[in-house]
Amino acid sequence: MTKPSPKEVKAITDVAGVPVDAEVAARIANSIGPAFQGFAPVAGTLPFDLEPAGFLLVQAAKVSI
Repeated sequence: MTKPSPKEVKAITDVAGVPVDAEVAARIANSIGPAFQGFAPVAGTLPFDLEPAGFLLVQAAKVSI
């Protein structure tokens, strides 16, 4: 999990149907960067890190031992 670049933010917003200009994409990338850096030590260890839509499936799954 790495801090997204403005280019990546721009691509994500375009795909989501909420296009933003390059300046706004840069501001978004700068504002969410600290959150990505804060979660870096546990990246890949949290169930929702894999894919947001699958998080509820993981939480609802029954564990069989």
